Amino acid sequence: MTEHPVDLDKHRGMAAQKATDLRRALADVEAQVRELREREADLEHRMMTVPAASWAEAAVKARHLLNLYAAGLPAEDTRHRALVSALFDDFARLSGES
Repeated sequence: MTEHPVDLDKHRGMAAQKATDLRRALADVEAQVRELREREADLEHRMMTVPAASWAEAAVKARHLLNLYAAGLPAEDTRHRALVSALFDDFARLSGES
């Protein structure tokens, strides 16, 4: 037995190495998606339980909700997409964000 671990990836064929790399990348992406969903759930829980203290805070909640709505719109629904975009422009204009 040696003191140094054997890098098994060096002993695999190219196809096996690519498959291993893909599996590792997929596992990493899945872990990041899980973490993102957990963070989003935490954010939404706080948005539901803590009342907005200003119109600006209420607009932040509305932006989040509109982004969720817009993400579910079919690509061909340009009218509703334009409406959401116009509302975001209104939020920016009225809050002085320009």
